[in-house]
Amino acid sequence: MRRIFFLISLSALIVVSCGKSAKYELRADILGANNLVFDLKIIENNRMVTIDSAISKNDGFVMKGSLDYPRAVILEARNTPYQTSFYMDNSNIQLKGILDSLDRMEITGSGIHDDYLSLSDAVQPVGLEYTEYVNQYQIARQKNDEAMMAEYENRADSVYQLFIDLQERFVRDNPSSFFSPIILASLMNYLDVTKIEELVNDLAPEVAAIPPMIGLKESLVKLKLVSVGQKAPDFTLNDPDGNPVSLYSKVGTKLLLVDFWAGWCGPCRQENPNVVKVYNDFKNRGFDVFGVSLDRTKDEWTNAIANDKLTWTHVSDLQYWNSAAAQLYSINSIPANFLLDENGTIIARDLRGEDLYNKVREILQ
Repeated sequence: MRRIFFLISLSALIVVSCGKSAKYELRADILGANNLVFDLKIIENNRMVTIDSAISKNDGFVMKGSLDYPRAVILEARNTPYQTSFYMDNSNIQLKGILDSLDRMEITGSGIHDDYLSLSDAVQPVGLEYTEYVNQYQIARQKNDEAMMAEYENRADSVYQLFIDLQERFVRDNPSSFFSPIILASLMNYLDVTKIEELVNDLAPEVAAIPPMIGLKESLVKLKLVSVGQKAPDFTLNDPDGNPVSLYSKVGTKLLLVDFWAGWCGPCRQENPNVVKVYNDFKNRGFDVFGVSLDRTKDEWTNAIANDKLTWTHVSDLQYWNSAAAQLYSINSIPANFLLDENGTIIARDLRGEDLYNKVREILQ
């Protein structure tokens, strides 16, 4: 079962440009906030930085300044547990709410935040539907009802695809929106590289020229190196016994699945039975698996191997997301996999469940 990501989360914190000369005016009306100090913060280099502050008088305050780029900001009531996050640009922005429910405050006047809300409204029912299918899948799994498990897995996967489609459509329909680069960055691992490249090329010039697009384009170059049709890059990591094993020491079998996973990853563990089935059914016909773990501890890694009965070759450097192999293959989410032919050429990627089984059967039958 695929894992759905709410890709438009404010945690993306990707900034977009509108010109340094522009100014913002932030006016707030917050009931119950009299005589409190409010701090406006951004995240830079993984650190929280205060860019503005104001004292609330008669439950209101005004902040004036300039952002180099519209960006995600955090508004905190100092020395209280209350805060909220939103997207902000250089414009006249109004905030209205109640102190003890600051995270539900009404925000108007920010174009980039309006775009965020528009897409959020569109995907919210999809997310709720996905959650319901996942819950039903778990119930079926507890009952060992394989038919219902398959049913809800298929439904969840269909909803997952709809979720991706909605975000892709937003970018296609809004090439001039400064929110589109944020969506594109989140979709990098969910769309074909050629489709991402097409979306990037279709952006309005003023959007395509912003600094965050530099990093996105660099990531796109890296993704193209591990796209379908490319020769898989070789790497060497240690197996659980500490022996170095290279990927290309396993290349040569008719099909090799390079499987990125981790013991701590719930969706990976849910997918493992599907991989086990494919392995058991086709291992004598030229199919093999090369497991690459993003675990942090050896015990976490080896216990998951044993519990899930994963009897193929496993390697890891136990570096979590800093895994050398994960960096080489531009892995930003797991489970992720690459199907290689006998020459080490990538012929498919991110196949799961029935899709993986059918693809392997098609080639090896």
